[in-house]
Amino acid sequence: MNQVHIQEIECLLVLAEELHFGRTARRLGCSQSRVSQLIAALERRVGVRLVDRTSRSVGLSRFGAQFADEVRPAYETLNTVVAQARERASSGTLRRLNIGFHGSVYEELTEAFRRLRTHHDVTMALSEIPLGSPFSAVLEGRVDASLAELPVEDAALTVGFRFPPQDRLLAVSSSHPLARGGRADVEELAGLDMIHPVGDAPDYWMAARVPHRTPLGAPIRSTAGMTTVQEGLALVASGEHGMLVCRPLAERALRSDVRYLPVEGLDEPSQMGLIWRTDRTTPQLLALARLLQEEFARVKVPEPTPA
Repeated sequence: MNQVHIQEIECLLVLAEELHFGRTARRLGCSQSRVSQLIAALERRVGVRLVDRTSRSVGLSRFGAQFADEVRPAYETLNTVVAQARERASSGTLRRLNIGFHGSVYEELTEAFRRLRTHHDVTMALSEIPLGSPFSAVLEGRVDASLAELPVEDAALTVGFRFPPQDRLLAVSSSHPLARGGRADVEELAGLDMIHPVGDAPDYWMAARVPHRTPLGAPIRSTAGMTTVQEGLALVASGEHGMLVCRPLAERALRSDVRYLPVEGLDEPSQMGLIWRTDRTTPQLLALARLLQEEFARVKVPEPTPA
């Protein structure tokens, strides 16, 4: 492996896309003869013909196509690592965490992120993940961790920190009859069309967002889906739909056409977690979990009130 040059790998991958020596040379900023030299050198090192070239066409051999497919992920990963190292060097940090999140990033979170950078030289890159896909980005390695709603029942995932539980409220249109009472009973969910997140979340997670039945066994209808919270609130405001939301979201998403009601008999609170892949636990993630623990210990968060 120490004999294979990165430039040779890059040349093969570009040639696999262009299938033309001239276009490959232009993309790489070199001459066609240099492209030929790089491909020939790589073939000598690997010990097999990688490119079939005639006077009319250029293509990869069967072995060359397979080799390109196999080496491309490693090459792209190496490029990403080098780019991230360059970015960290320019910002004076040692590591960056990519964190996916649902909804909003609140003040306690940003303070923990600030302390992580100050005391551990770790910067944060944040990206919003689909509401109904809380775990995919983590499991696929696209983010280092996600801030998403619990529960988690997958041994491949670790909950590094559990945020304080919060009340769940029922969002209904301000014109809905339930809005006039100021409160709702859990059995009244059966009379609404509850909005559910759309995504690839496991069934147990989806059922925690919208129960299939009330405690007395009445089926709860859910025909409408949402990909964002704002989309769900728009559906609530415009019709007979209902949506269960956590209290912090309700407090930050006030609107005149939506009412948020406490629900008597709804025992399960809403709880967020910092979630990462079990086999990718790092000191940086453990440090972030510890800082979140310290931050929320300093801030008095009200416990869920009995419905």
